[in-house]
Amino acid sequence: MSNVYVSPHPLIAHKLSKLRDVATEPKKFRELVREIAGLLAYEATADLVTTPVDVQTPLAITRAAQLKEKIGLVPILRAGLGMVEGFWELMPSAEVWHIGLYRDEKTLKPVEYYNKLPIEPTVSVCLILDPMLATGGSATATVEVLKRWGVSKIKFVGLIGAPEGIALMQRQHPDVPIYLAAIDDHLNEKGYIVPGLGDAGDRQFGTA
Repeated sequence: MSNVYVSPHPLIAHKLSKLRDVATEPKKFRELVREIAGLLAYEATADLVTTPVDVQTPLAITRAAQLKEKIGLVPILRAGLGMVEGFWELMPSAEVWHIGLYRDEKTLKPVEYYNKLPIEPTVSVCLILDPMLATGGSATATVEVLKRWGVSKIKFVGLIGAPEGIALMQRQHPDVPIYLAAIDDHLNEKGYIVPGLGDAGDRQFGTA
């Protein structure tokens, strides 16, 4: 798993334990998703390219750095929406482009229903946001959409991954790094991550 990065940060582990708890209500659940996303954003952007710039401080001119690459956030609807604010707090100028996919409950395959990407790419780096990397179908399909769009630098950022979804991503897109808060044991017969945290979308939006 050379391209899979699981955060060792104790704050992420602490917040993830609360996120998993079945007693955590939607408001708190949304807050935790945002907070964990922000912590993962810090790790997933550690290799972004910067360019030198001179800055006037109150005392002198100093050489500093600013981001060179333009960032795009691509939350997979709907569960990925909850992660956007955590990233925006660190990167308020990042563009957000939505990809709508749902999982067919019979085939467990992704079905695309929403895509409003412009004709030409407007960013150089895309961060795909989805709390759960379960079967991997939605994640791999989103990567394919972004590659066809013309983006060459893509990363996936999620909260929990299943070995099955990680394996599919690595087979189909070995060039895409995966950043997670945890890797769980397996998928059940319905394609849910075990032990997981249930349906991340339902728990965020109170529709369980």
